[in-house]
Amino acid sequence: MRLYRLGDVGAERPAVKVGDVFHDLSGVTNDIDGAFLADDPVARVTRALDDGLPVIRDAGHLRVGAPIARPQAVLCIGMNYAAHAAESGSAPPQTPVLFHKHPNTVVGPRDDIVIPRGSEMTDWEVELAVVIGQRASYLSSPDDAYRHIAGYTVSNDLSERRFQLDDSGGQWSKGKSCAGFNPMGPALVTADEVADPQALRLWSSVNGEPRQDSSTADMIFSVPYLVWHLSQYLVLEPGDVINTGTPEGVALSGRFPYLVAGDTVEIGIDGIGSQRQAVIAPR
Repeated sequence: MRLYRLGDVGAERPAVKVGDVFHDLSGVTNDIDGAFLADDPVARVTRALDDGLPVIRDAGHLRVGAPIARPQAVLCIGMNYAAHAAESGSAPPQTPVLFHKHPNTVVGPRDDIVIPRGSEMTDWEVELAVVIGQRASYLSSPDDAYRHIAGYTVSNDLSERRFQLDDSGGQWSKGKSCAGFNPMGPALVTADEVADPQALRLWSSVNGEPRQDSSTADMIFSVPYLVWHLSQYLVLEPGDVINTGTPEGVALSGRFPYLVAGDTVEIGIDGIGSQRQAVIAPR
């Protein structure tokens, strides 16, 4: 099942896509949020489809918003691919590296990337995002994690590397929380449709030139391990997002230039979806 939020910023309405047709979920839920995800969303939407849901006939003309209404937490895992750790000049971590993005960084998958004021090192990062569906606290094992996952989506964990590394004061969030620095979507693909989250190709390009091309099989810490591990330190709530790390091929490697106004960024994960963003100058 593919869940969407369509419409202008602040006025998105929930939808489900079946084939090429979008159906309005406004009669089922006010939004795609934690409360909805915690209440058996697949069964509820399936019943609503069987009963007949209105078609959104102008869906092709509507803005695609992030598929999750503003989450209360965006948890991010750093250096979760060995090759990316190496290109960043770091050894592979022995335990997951956690940092946070401000929840208001989450925007739609086609919204512009606005270069922050004073930035010369804005970077792209394609990532598999995990969306929590059931509260998770002190899970007994990684095998217990799957029943707490609502689904998956595509995340661009944008980074300003000078803010992140030189101005950080020891934490990364300054370089991760600039306005609009987490394009997400287009769809939330429910967990029942993803047979193996460790067997997904993910890729990125800038101005049509390939940058990243890898597989979630190369993660150091797997999706279920991350959910289990984080649950030992904090309570994961429905609607929370976990960005699971990015593979090699970012500008920080020194192999590619950083983003500038006029660039076009495309990222995607096979079977989950793709994004496209125009890069514009600071407002």
